Amino acid sequence: MIHDLSKTNSIANTFVKELRDVSIQTDRMKFRKNLERLGNIFAYEISKTLHFEEEETETPLGTDKTMLVQDEIVLAFILRAGLPLHTGMLNFFDKADSAFVSAYRQHHKDGSFDVHLQYVNTPNLDGKVLIIADPMLATGVSFEKCIDALLDYGTPKVVHIAAILVSTFGLDRIRRKFPDAHIWIAAEDEELTGKSYIVPGLGDAGDLAFGQKSFE
Repeated sequence: MIHDLSKTNSIANTFVKELRDVSIQTDRMKFRKNLERLGNIFAYEISKTLHFEEEETETPLGTDKTMLVQDEIVLAFILRAGLPLHTGMLNFFDKADSAFVSAYRQHHKDGSFDVHLQYVNTPNLDGKVLIIADPMLATGVSFEKCIDALLDYGTPKVVHIAAILVSTFGLDRIRRKFPDAHIWIAAEDEELTGKSYIVPGLGDAGDLAFGQKSFE
């Protein structure tokens, strides 16, 4: 199931616009903040799908009954670009456990690339709500490899995939690979170049957030 925030006008449009804007995205702190803000929004929207039960709270003058989240949540992100997005989600899901995946592209002279995983750290995922987030979903290869690696550590109750900007090609790939997952996006671009860049896209989210990589 795909949940596209752009289908409903909201403040999320502003944050996506600023992430794309070449005159704004050079402000590295603001770029990270906008990733974090969209993480907040994703978390809020995802929370509406979770399991709630009524709990009683004692106040200074009486008691109140409130419906509260009962699911155990694991927030996973792909280093390094996913860090601000993860922070935004963790601001809302403050009791969640975290999982970390380090992945990188090895580029070849012909324009092709391989995705390698260097590090996976996660709690057991059996029965948990797994939310995996990364700002960009281009070909879908990184997401696919990272999710497959995480699923070696248990069977989640449900999987949520969150990406701010996606290509149509990558979105279709992930939807076919994980048909039962909830996929959350903020914008979809149809074009994907031969070098797997999303157009119009926004550039390299990791470089814009943290500076140029020292390797290719």
